[in-house]
Amino acid sequence: MPSRAAAHTRGRASVLAALTATVLTVTGSPALASPDGGHPMNRAFARAAAAYDVPRDLLAAVGYGETRLDGHAGRPSQANGYGVMHLVSNPADRTLERAAALTGKPLAELRTDTGANILGGAAVLRGYADELGLDARDRDDIDAWYPAVARYGGGQGSAAALYADTVYTFLADGLTAVAPGGERISVASRPVAPHKDGPSTTGARTQSPDYPSALWVPADAHNFAAGRSAKIDKVIIHVTQGSYAGSINWFQNPTAEVSAHYVVRSSDGQITQMVRDGDTAYHARSANSSTLGIEHEGFIDDPSWFTDPMYRSSAALTAYLCDRYGIPKDRAHIIGHNEAPGSDHTDPGPYWDWTRYMQLVGASTGDRDGADGLSFAAYATQQSGSTGAQVTAVQQLLNDQGYPAGAMDGGFGPATRTAVTAYQTARGLDADGVVGAGTWTALLSAGATPSLRQGASGDGVKRLQRALTAALGSTVGVDGDFGPATVTAVRGYQTSRGLTADGTVGPDTWAALQTGR
Repeated sequence: MPSRAAAHTRGRASVLAALTATVLTVTGSPALASPDGGHPMNRAFARAAAAYDVPRDLLAAVGYGETRLDGHAGRPSQANGYGVMHLVSNPADRTLERAAALTGKPLAELRTDTGANILGGAAVLRGYADELGLDARDRDDIDAWYPAVARYGGGQGSAAALYADTVYTFLADGLTAVAPGGERISVASRPVAPHKDGPSTTGARTQSPDYPSALWVPADAHNFAAGRSAKIDKVIIHVTQGSYAGSINWFQNPTAEVSAHYVVRSSDGQITQMVRDGDTAYHARSANSSTLGIEHEGFIDDPSWFTDPMYRSSAALTAYLCDRYGIPKDRAHIIGHNEAPGSDHTDPGPYWDWTRYMQLVGASTGDRDGADGLSFAAYATQQSGSTGAQVTAVQQLLNDQGYPAGAMDGGFGPATRTAVTAYQTARGLDADGVVGAGTWTALLSAGATPSLRQGASGDGVKRLQRALTAALGSTVGVDGDFGPATVTAVRGYQTSRGLTADGTVGPDTWAALQTGR
């Protein structure tokens, strides 16, 4: 993680005093029970939810999104946030002080005591709900809390929406987590339709200008320098010591004086770019001028944050950057923050799997078996100006299917765009000339449509495996053998597309794939 600017505690604002009176009049200030050796965190969530009329599962999902329910023994995050609920004290965000005003709890207790911290998080959420005008009936509707959750994240516009969307994804999918003491915390899955209104959640999602698979949320201008004074020659791997959304918010904070080019989410590998490749992010001291920095959501002492989707997504990004800027794909040029010259940091730490990561970087830039040129660990969006092995694959697929894309030179120029647009028009896709997930899926699955089931093998299975990788956004091994992993991927695809989830690939599944669904 980059070094953070020091945060200084300020006095409580008068508005917090007013909120304190409002909330305490309604709820009272509950006394926390004595230490509970059985289910202390579950009981803390239940007590806090009841005290401030906040849905218990919403409160737990916010905590999980912030810290994976690990208070890290009172140690602060990179944004100076504390505890399971990540109560923050920095010049731009003072939820810690707000929680103290609303609960009457001392700052030290809110930082270090899990029950008090969860109570503080509930109080802050309820305060935002009151400011937004949510009445008792609204508070019973978990979807009505979306704007309050967005405010809790501390961001604005698209950054706030990213934060709230993550929480509501946890609510939709459900979760089961094990807290550091071994206690199991569960949130049941449910249908969600959050009320996405209000100025803090209306920011449009913008595509990254340098890596089309990423979102674009610019860092504050105080946190990077325009342009570069040296050629890009390395990629540096960081760990945020905080959450994905919290790190994005921190890099937008003008007092932070830190940033990175990209931030990668743990749960699904989503990437947000915050500094243009051609600008100098403040992430590695003396190495800033010649390096690209990639932050990974998590904490260096907790390997559970380093998920398969994160590794694969980050490796695809690193491979893309190496191809684009001529960076060798080796450990001399893809390094940890701790390996940067003059660094006093320890990330990505002992649990980062360098062997696996470097293998994925290699797999992301070429074929998995060294022969076909079409099989990748992930399929990034390709458009005018893109270069590299995946553009060559697009050109090969288009040419093979009768849509002249010009020379297979790995450069996405006018001829390739014209061919893509013609192909999209013929297949009923959005004819925008951009090869996103739908167009990739259609291109990769094109051809004969044999009935396939577990035990099948051959080129038809390889086409299926490539197309599923593109459609699902997660890697399906391209080995030509229809084994249990492929069955699982087929069923996942069928379920998500409203098809009969029998794990067998017949006419309906092929038709969905070949039309880019």
